[in-house]
Amino acid sequence: MNAGWAEITLAVLIVLLILGLSASRYARRLDRLHRKVLASRMALDAQLVRRALSAARMAHAGYFDPVTAVLVLECTDEVISSSGTIDPDQLGPDIPQRLAHPGDGPSREAVATGLEETGFTQRRIEAESDLSLTLREALSDAGEVAALDRCPDSSGDLQSLASYWYRSQLARRFHNESVAQVQQVRARLVVRALHLAGHAPLPQSVDLDDAWPKNLRSPDGASTV
Repeated sequence: MNAGWAEITLAVLIVLLILGLSASRYARRLDRLHRKVLASRMALDAQLVRRALSAARMAHAGYFDPVTAVLVLECTDEVISSSGTIDPDQLGPDIPQRLAHPGDGPSREAVATGLEETGFTQRRIEAESDLSLTLREALSDAGEVAALDRCPDSSGDLQSLASYWYRSQLARRFHNESVAQVQQVRARLVVRALHLAGHAPLPQSVDLDDAWPKNLRSPDGASTV
């Protein structure tokens, strides 16, 4: 009888050890993925804001007709006002670099706060999509776009818009891939049963209209969609 109980106890201890090791591994992986999502989300936010500022600069410079310029500025104002940014003091300096190194990075609580406060709202998504649509219409005339591209004054601003647009596409793709990885891990039974995600909200992909204007020349070597 004693031998039987000893075997059962040993088996239970082994199971608990395996479960503990598995939980520890998933917890560390989740920490890395949450930081990755937060870093990619902040990068996406930054690139989209730069795209909006670049579009606003073109509108103010008189490269569009008056009606189109007003529409572009309305869209860019909505993008800026709806963009949410986390207080850097909550995470400390050099956020992207520190997020990439969990040992030196912000705490789990700070990351959870960042994930909660930097989410893309429906208002922001609609604002970005409206800006994309408005810019595609503003750049729909191939002759006018070609003329802007030939002019030294406007060519630089046009290339800047193209650069930030392309970077925002890449940033959104990278962010959504990171979100998919987090969702896959958090769907596992051991993660849900042991509440390994803590208070961090479940990240969601950012789905918006960022289709490329057909007349806008893409950055050298870039593959745009």
